[in-house]
Amino acid sequence: MSDCTHDCSSCGVDCPSRTGEQVDFTEKLSEGSSVKKVIGIVSGKGGVGKSMVTSLLACATMREGYKTAILDGDITGPSIPKAFGAKMNLVGSAEGLILPHTTACGIDLVSVNLMLSNETDPVIWRGPVLGGVIKQFWGETLWRGIDYMFIDMPPGTGDVPLTIFQSIPLDGIVIVTSPQELVGMIVEKAANMARMMNIPIIGIVENMSYVDCPHCGEKMYIFGESHISEIAEQYHVPVLARIPVNPALAKACDEGLIEFMDNDYMKDAMEVILRV
Repeated sequence: MSDCTHDCSSCGVDCPSRTGEQVDFTEKLSEGSSVKKVIGIVSGKGGVGKSMVTSLLACATMREGYKTAILDGDITGPSIPKAFGAKMNLVGSAEGLILPHTTACGIDLVSVNLMLSNETDPVIWRGPVLGGVIKQFWGETLWRGIDYMFIDMPPGTGDVPLTIFQSIPLDGIVIVTSPQELVGMIVEKAANMARMMNIPIIGIVENMSYVDCPHCGEKMYIFGESHISEIAEQYHVPVLARIPVNPALAKACDEGLIEFMDNDYMKDAMEVILRV
C-alpha cells in the first residue's frame, strides 16, 4: 500500500507482509496449452553464447523425440529466430492467443523479433513492459503438448530475469559461461540469484572452451585455463558441456541452419536434462 508505514504492530490491514502469507506471482498457461518441463538458460553477462546454447539444447531434445519449444525471453536482444531462419511474423488464433512459429524440424518458438516490421528495429521499452511481454509469451500463447520448453533469458540479474523466475514455473536453469576468470565471478552472481529464488541449478555449460588445432587436433585454450570445474564443484552441479570455438557452428547460426548442424556437443547434457 502507498501509505504503508511498515509498522505492522499498529496496522489492521490483512496484507501478506502482516499475515505472513506467500504471494504467488505465477502466470497460468492459456486454455489448451500444456508444458511439462521448463528450463531457463541464463548467463551473468552477455556475449557468452547463451542463445546458441539454448538452440543446441532445444535441437538435441527435439532429436530425442520430444516436442520442444523455445521462449525467447531476451526481448531487447532476440537472436533465436536468426539461428533457426525464422522470418514470418507470428499470428493469432480465433481466441486471441499467440500461435508460435514452428521451425523446419518442428520446434515451436516465440520471439519479439517475429512481431517487428523489421528484425533490426530496436526494442526500446522499460522494465515493466518487458516483463509484461514475457508473461504474454508464457500465458497468452497456445503451447500445444510441449514436453520441454527452453527459455533464452536476458543476461544479468535484473528486472526481466526476476520476472521470469517469479512468473514462470521453472524446473531448473542452465548457466552458460566462458573460460575467462572474470566471467567466473559473474557466474556466481547468477548462481546465487537462482539459489535465493529457490530455482534448482541443473548444470553449467562452458562455451568457447577451446579450439581444435586444424593440423594436429590438439585442444588450444586461447582464453586461458578454465575454472569451470571449480565453480561447478562449489555449487555441487555438473558441467553439462564444453563447447569449442567452431566457425562452422557460428556459420550455421548466421545462416539459420542450427537445426541441421551435425554435432554431439549436448550429448552429456541430455543425460541430465532428460532426468529433470
